[in-house]
Amino acid sequence: MEPVLLVITFLCGMLINRLGFPPLIGYLIAGFALYYVGVKESTIQFLHQISELGITLLLFAIGLKLDIKSLFKKEVLATSSIHLLGSILVFVPLLKLLGFIGLQQITDLGINQLFLIAFALSFSSTVFAVKTLEDQGNMQALSGKVAIGILIIQDIFAVAFLTISKGEVPSVWAFCLLLLPLLKPLLYYIMDKLGHGELTVLFGLVMAFVLGAWTFQLVGLKADLGALIIGILLSGNAKASALSKSLFYFKEVFLIAFFLSIGLNGFPSLHDITLAVILALLLPFKVTLFLLLLTRFQLRARTALLSAFNLANYSEFGLIVMAVAITMGMIPSQWLVILAVALSISFIVAAWLNRSADAIYNQLEQTLLRLQAVKLHPEDSPIAVGTPRFLILGMGRIGSGAYDALKGKYGCEILGVEHKTELVEFHQSAGRNVVHGDASDCDFWKKVDNLHCIERVFLAMPKHSGNISALEQLKEQNYQGKFSVLILHAEDAESLEELGVDNIYNLYDLAGVGFVEQVISENKD
Repeated sequence: MEPVLLVITFLCGMLINRLGFPPLIGYLIAGFALYYVGVKESTIQFLHQISELGITLLLFAIGLKLDIKSLFKKEVLATSSIHLLGSILVFVPLLKLLGFIGLQQITDLGINQLFLIAFALSFSSTVFAVKTLEDQGNMQALSGKVAIGILIIQDIFAVAFLTISKGEVPSVWAFCLLLLPLLKPLLYYIMDKLGHGELTVLFGLVMAFVLGAWTFQLVGLKADLGALIIGILLSGNAKASALSKSLFYFKEVFLIAFFLSIGLNGFPSLHDITLAVILALLLPFKVTLFLLLLTRFQLRARTALLSAFNLANYSEFGLIVMAVAITMGMIPSQWLVILAVALSISFIVAAWLNRSADAIYNQLEQTLLRLQAVKLHPEDSPIAVGTPRFLILGMGRIGSGAYDALKGKYGCEILGVEHKTELVEFHQSAGRNVVHGDASDCDFWKKVDNLHCIERVFLAMPKHSGNISALEQLKEQNYQGKFSVLILHAEDAESLEELGVDNIYNLYDLAGVGFVEQVISENKD
């Protein structure tokens, strides 16, 4: 790999990050810069291959976190379908109008080509949304789950198009893939026996690239679809989250290559940039249509706005659709560069919208509330917490232990909060008072009533950033009680002290003390 590629990519990513935008925008710019200075053809081919691996791993990782039932909810399936149709019906006439005005890139295009471009523009970026939601810690928030669900449906539409556009009928052996669920017990058994080392990473790569991508491609189906489906198949296992984390950095590095490869498709002309800017001006329509649809499906105005902002961009899958169309001679090659520039601009716009979401909502609150349905979605309705004295955020093993210890002394005056649905159901069936919610999501706290009765909050979430976010949200809600926080690393204590936390406990220190006390107790006996 050429040294200049790494240097320019790093510098562009760092500069854009310092300006407050996601580094992936810098990688797009780096791609254009590298094309301008000239990069070897072998390097370009290598980056294209790595970028394909990145998309495959991304879909596999999404599948690992996906609840398949969520795709059939009306706010996901109906919204994505209606939005796709509405986008095409609006974009085609607008593109035709731009052709009449005299934009040369559109003037000679036929109606079928306009439909294809509109289809590509209707998608939103899965990569951008996942990165943004992960950085914000909002993957498990309702707004994040709805956005991801919509993106998965859009990706399925794109994969269906790509499969059909190949002009090949899938092999008769494709029907054998319907038997994949029969492998679930075996795959779960293997996952449970892997431990936590490099075998977990290797297992994930085999599942994504061999059982998923290669097997589906072998029978004439899209490789990315295979990775997504295998991820969904494994999502019910207790180690699915750990598997996703083990593949995180592979996915990140591969996706850098993806954004570089977009820019390496060509340097835009002034006319291309002008058209890309015009296409970027259509983004408010995408946001508004998502907002209207999601509020009609009973989401709160704020939840709908956050989801719409996550989707306020163009998509890498739109570029893939366009690249396939160009290969088949369906559309002029310059459209890949035009869409790449429009995608870059849309990422900048979406990054600003997501960063300013709270301020924008506060400014438009009264107008947005008029769109809100009278009867709200069950998952988006106010949460009645009762009158507990103690609140435990994070009901994993540590949170569960804290809950049981408190229950022995204070009875039913405890409430647990957990974002994993299966854990909530487990605790509720065990008789614990636990509600579903993401404590790091500001939207959750806006739905909670009766915070004033809580004397102390115990923060036992696995991520330090999640505990910090929950602390900040509670302070914004004017919570006046005390905080006790569990940390894994000594350096995390400083940021908690700055937030005025009353008690900070190091997990490993507590484990050591408990271990010694247990030994002493046994020796006394």
